[in-house]
Amino acid sequence: MAPLPDGFSYAEWNATYNALSFGIAAMGSATIFFWLQLPSVTKSYRTALTITGIVTLIATYHYIRIFNSWSEAFTVASKDGGDYAVKLTGAPFNDGYRYVDWLLTVPLLLIELILVMKLPQAETVSLSWKLGLASALMVALGYPGEIQEDLAVRWFWWCLSMIPFCYVVFTLAVGLNEATSKQPSPAAASLASAARYLTVLSWCTYPFVYMVKSVGLSGPAATMYEQVGYSLADVLAKAVFGVLIWALASEKSAIEESGKLLPA
Repeated sequence: MAPLPDGFSYAEWNATYNALSFGIAAMGSATIFFWLQLPSVTKSYRTALTITGIVTLIATYHYIRIFNSWSEAFTVASKDGGDYAVKLTGAPFNDGYRYVDWLLTVPLLLIELILVMKLPQAETVSLSWKLGLASALMVALGYPGEIQEDLAVRWFWWCLSMIPFCYVVFTLAVGLNEATSKQPSPAAASLASAARYLTVLSWCTYPFVYMVKSVGLSGPAATMYEQVGYSLADVLAKAVFGVLIWALASEKSAIEESGKLLPA
């Protein structure tokens, strides 16, 4: 955990503060929504929707911890009615909460997608293990580089983490095409496809945010872009993705209940 750079402007501090607050609000409200919707889907999809809520609940907790850590790391005050001055308190800013969060939630995100697609049991188990382990390995390999200031070391760990990253993205973008085409209705197929590609899109944001400190940006500006970028990507990858999972579960539940698709 590297010390925060000095010299934050009020705008830079406030942008990060608001992004983290937005993360808490988005994840917390999504958790409530998903769990309130459990009775509206059939039993076949309640596990997937429950996991969706667990993902956003874990994220809510960690965003609260990151937000509190950010607040404790600074004092913000206006003297004699002038501009707000931002100063470091000396307390550490623990951004490691993000990696703990990702280590738990990223495998679960992929598992909930596989569950809601309702693949054959053997394929569900196989894909869950493969994608879950690959995504956990991706996060674990990324963390050593995140806490390094040496650019060569950051690039080294970035390259290693991209190996499992590419495997997961390829599986989502290409490997699940056939399963998507077998969904019980055009609407369900469209939602499954949207969920897959939203995951790919949001995931592709993370490597670029990771590289912020490796492409010439440094100091407070780099920290601000990193925190805001990760927060927006998290909301897309968890809360918005979860809404698509709920919509897909609802669509397939309606089909099953109408008798067009017999439960497995």
